[in-house]
Amino acid sequence: MKKSFVIVLFAASLLITGCTPNEQTQSIQEQPTYNNVNIERNIVSIGNKVKLQTSMGDIVIELDAEKAPITVKNFLGYVSDGFYDGLIFHRVIKGFMVQGGGFTPDMDQKDTNAPIKIESSNGLENDRGTIAMARTSVPDSATSQFFINHADNSFLNYAGAGNPGYAVFGKVIEGMDVVDKIAEVKTTRRSGMDDVPVELVIIESVVIVEE
Repeated sequence: MKKSFVIVLFAASLLITGCTPNEQTQSIQEQPTYNNVNIERNIVSIGNKVKLQTSMGDIVIELDAEKAPITVKNFLGYVSDGFYDGLIFHRVIKGFMVQGGGFTPDMDQKDTNAPIKIESSNGLENDRGTIAMARTSVPDSATSQFFINHADNSFLNYAGAGNPGYAVFGKVIEGMDVVDKIAEVKTTRRSGMDDVPVELVIIESVVIVEE
């Protein structure tokens, strides 16, 4: 029932948004400035895997820098800065996705770098276990928030310029059982947002996995 509800929201361009505490969708008045500084930065010891150490267990994600170079470099920039450490999974919908990367335990939204260009047409699909970028109704608006697909969500895939979908940039290779546990938590409405876990699910740290 919940899943069918969010599909309706998708039709209205209100799904998987980079949420603010008081609204599900941000309104971007100006053309976003691409985060070229972060994209071009020299990140030391870039790896193709990261480990999300959460309060419910570890999740290892393999990133696809070949098919999503802008998105991966943007994500690794936040990782290298320790941006995600101490944030929460603030939106959880079983059978759909778990979303995090933007809010503190007090539901304060962290300031981010500039938005990046969407890479949803890269051929990667929103299958169970993949990680993708959250955004507003503006395609090129993703910043730090991401979600892990808890099911095969083909309706989130790129379907042309009029329906750009959501950019996948990697997949879970270890810890999908942790994602399943997160998806099972009870949720509530908090700070103007739906589907917020009653008990905090904290992203304790995100680190690059050395090969």
